[in-house]
This record gives sequence, structure tokens and C-alpha cells, in this order.
Amino acid sequence: MTVTREFVSAVSPFAPRAGAGGHPCQGLYHRAAGTSPRVAVIAAHYDVDFAEHYLAPYLAARGYGFLGWNTRFRGNGAHFLLDHALAEIGVGVRWLREQAGVERVVLLGNSGGGSLMAAYQAQAVAGTVTASSLEAEDAIADLPPGDLFVSLAAHTGRPEVLTAWMDASVIDETDPAACDPSLDPYDPAHGPPFDEEFQARYRQAQRARNIRITAWVKAELGRLKATRADDRLFTVHRTWADLRMIDPMIEPSERRPTWCYRGDPQAANYGVMGIGMVSTLRSWLSMWSLETSECQAALHLPHVTVPSLVIQARGDTGVFPGDARAMLDGLGADDRRVVLLGGDHYFLKPEGARDEVADVIAEWLGARA
Repeated sequence: MTVTREFVSAVSPFAPRAGAGGHPCQGLYHRAAGTSPRVAVIAAHYDVDFAEHYLAPYLAARGYGFLGWNTRFRGNGAHFLLDHALAEIGVGVRWLREQAGVERVVLLGNSGGGSLMAAYQAQAVAGTVTASSLEAEDAIADLPPGDLFVSLAAHTGRPEVLTAWMDASVIDETDPAACDPSLDPYDPAHGPPFDEEFQARYRQAQRARNIRITAWVKAELGRLKATRADDRLFTVHRTWADLRMIDPMIEPSERRPTWCYRGDPQAANYGVMGIGMVSTLRSWLSMWSLETSECQAALHLPHVTVPSLVIQARGDTGVFPGDARAMLDGLGADDRRVVLLGGDHYFLKPEGARDEVADVIAEWLGARA
């Protein structure tokens, strides 16, 4: 079956078309050639480009439309603001309803997008998100809600996942090498296996690190009020140190041991590529702070009352069984289901894994939409 791809672009409530010509909101609409799907999926992420999402051609071939949608924060997570992103997701949902003629919209929350799309739906039906300005308050006041919700290999939220992956042994945020030896997760003297006492100390220290950064951010914003600057960039080192990445006996699954999305976790941890490593002060408060961020699925899932499907990959090295349980348990939907499938985070393996995911979603949608 031939799948056609239509480029979709639009202005944002917060940003016009750029002088160079690009629109801030952009994506690709996938559908089987010659069809006008009645049901379509929209997928968006905090900062990852979802225009060519891997499931798009699979679901299009099964008769569904698929809009891989990007807000203006694609590749620009350092400047992310939740209320702005939700308004721009709304632009995509409206396009599906008003331009593509779609009758039923499915919100697909994949990976980090799980908490983002939950926040979108909750804001659309219950107004759960705090606006950062009067302009933003107007922009998110009347978002068109989705009709169904799918959580696919999804984290429970940006602050939670960053904190769970943080290296608790960091003692100086300006020094990527500074380390408290008593909390070093890569010191073989501590494990693996990690005993319960070390795990408890480590998790407590991770949360304390997030809280310390938030306190510094607030103080820095206060300091800048007396200057010509109103924000700044800063870095967060060593964010590949979840004990579950090192010890496969913590939340056992089919995942590859001592592995993360960037390969060996110790090497990744001391590298320069990782989540939350660069932020503005304001984006930290909006996306990463345990204290202030509303990018936490638990805040929004109770308001997701539409039929909901949670899919978890049994071999995922960054989303763990507890994440799937938390997503399922948090949902407010009476019609909710969890499906565990073989495969890694992106269902690249085993052979046929993506077809299996698409079949599960298509069968589930076929019974409800």
C-alpha cells in the first residue's frame, strides 16, 4: 500500500512565520494514498522531532491518519515552556479536525510525549496547567480535546525521569568530574547488585540534587532582576546514572543489562549528550524541576477519561515496568488496558516488532473508533 505524506505548517499563537520562511509548527500527515481517514493519530514530544515518527507509515497502511507534529521546541528543549507547547499541539489537533476532516483524534504519547499528551488532554478538559502569562492563558483556554489516548513506551514525566537518571554523587554542578565516593554508582564496591540501603540513599540524594538545582535557579532569577538579563543558560552534568541501567535485578525485565539509550551508561554519564543537560532558568522550572514543573503525568492522568491504551516494551532500557504501571494506575479512564510487547524502546528489534505494535493499536482503535 502506498502511503502519502503531506507537509503541514502553521503559525503559533506565540510566534509568526520566520523571516527566512519557516513556520514554527510543522509536521507530516501520513495516510494511505487516495483515502481520507476518519480517525487519525497525532504524536508530539517535548523536543524530539516526531514528523517522521516510526509508527506513521505502519498506522497509515492500516487505514489511520497519522500527524507527526512538532512544536517550535523541536530540537530546542533548552527553551521549553509547557503552556506554549500545549497551545501549539492544539494547532495540530485543530488542523486534523478542520483541514483533514478527521472525526476522531487519537493522542499518542510516546516516550517523553506520554506526560506531554496527558497534560494536553487534561488542560483541554479540565484546565490543569498554570499559564505563564495572560497571552498563554488565552492560548490554552480552549484546546480541542482528543477522543482516545495511547501511551507508548512512556516515561511518567520529565522531572521524574531526569531525577531517576541523575547521578546522585555529583557534588559540584560546575564540575563534571566532582564525585561523592559514597554515592558513586559506578564504583564496584557498591554494586551491582545494589543493596536496599544504597538504593534508598541514592534515590534520596537524586531528589535532593534536583531540589538544590531548583533552589539555585530561583535564586539566580532573583539575582538577575537587578541586571539587564532576565534569564540564562546553564548545564546539568551526568544524567545517565539510573541504578536500573546498571543493575538488571532492580525492576527485572528483558532489557539488556548495563545499557542505556546511548550504550554503556558509565561512558554516557561522563559524556556531553543527555536529557536536561542544557536549560534556561525558566525552562528548568517548566520542565525539569520536581518542585515546580507540571510536566508530570501524575498531575494530569486522572483527567484523561477517554479510552486509553498503555503499551510497554519488555526490553526497554530506559522506561521500566514501574513506569507502565504508574501510567495505567494514574489514568482516569474506565476503559483502560495495558499491553506488554517484546522489543526495545523504539521497537527496532525483534524483527516485526513495529508491525506488532501497529496491529495492537489498530485492533484497539477498531473496537472503539
